[in-house]
Amino acid sequence: MSIRVLVVEDEAVAAQAHGEYVGRVGGFELAGTARSGNETLRLLSSLGGVDLILLDMHLPDVHGLELLHRIRAAGSTADVIAVTSARDLEVVQRAVSLGVAQYLLKPFTFAAFRAKLEQYAAYHEQLVASRREVVQDDVDQLLGLLRSPGSAAPLPKGMSAETLRLVTDRLRETGQALSANEVGTAVGASRVTARRYLEHLAELGLVERQSRYGRSGRPEVEYRWRRTG
Repeated sequence: MSIRVLVVEDEAVAAQAHGEYVGRVGGFELAGTARSGNETLRLLSSLGGVDLILLDMHLPDVHGLELLHRIRAAGSTADVIAVTSARDLEVVQRAVSLGVAQYLLKPFTFAAFRAKLEQYAAYHEQLVASRREVVQDDVDQLLGLLRSPGSAAPLPKGMSAETLRLVTDRLRETGQALSANEVGTAVGASRVTARRYLEHLAELGLVERQSRYGRSGRPEVEYRWRRTG
């Protein structure tokens, strides 16, 4: 079942682009586009079943944070990703305190947009599949799914953001399960090094592990980027 998305963006060109971007990411469906706070509230009331809101902070009739207050007061529990040029630290802090799941700064590439949605999709899929009661590991994994590789969270000692990006891009682009040796060859790293990065991504819940059986009969671990839809 597709994740239904409401794009909230006052600029016509950006609103159209974000809507088209949503349609290009597997597992997502554009439910509607709103150009103001009032229109957002009307659409949420009439559309029903919106899972995710892509929220700009600079709207013609209300600030995005105030709109988020009104959205919650109206009873909507849709998740929110801030898609905005607002770089004020206070705005970021308030957005986080109001439950914004992710923050995507303009300008951005489609690859960055897709990465945010894919991370959210993995989180959403895991949330739907989870038990009613969770343990600490379940909570840690769910939150880890929303964390970007190379984000503000420090990497383990000896790992570089650039190599992590190369490994991540390789898994996303191929769309297939790859072994550590195959990833290492593709990014110019040893099998051991590639495996360390792959295991790091697996611990964050961004890739899935599975066994591959070769001619020797000995299983080899392979890794696939998590996708939905």
